[in-house]
Amino acid sequence: MDYNTFIDTIHRRAPVPPEKAESLTRATLETLAERLTRGEAEDLASELPKPLQEPLVSPTPQAEPFGLEEFINRVSSRADVSPHVAREGVRAELNTLKDAVSDGEFRQVMSQLPQDFEALVGSPG
Repeated sequence: MDYNTFIDTIHRRAPVPPEKAESLTRATLETLAERLTRGEAEDLASELPKPLQEPLVSPTPQAEPFGLEEFINRVSSRADVSPHVAREGVRAELNTLKDAVSDGEFRQVMSQLPQDFEALVGSPG
């Protein structure tokens, strides 16, 4: 999936204006990089278009242990959107990542996230 298709898919799934889809995507990937181990963030980045790889540069080798609500709060703050919009953005992002990367890679990402993230995948907005 190329960059424009990825962003357009977020825009349709969230649904948010195109410019918010970009900021939500970046905020979600940056927060995901904090929540995943560095190696897993790098593996995920390797399967995404170049513009989506930079936000996945993990700040530390270890994953930060925070849950879904903190994840949504960080996305909300970074993207300058309400927590509700951030939740819909995270939902759209996870579902788009599921479509954009290999099944094995997506399973690896989800295995590092708390179980409440699973509820967002496949659920309607």
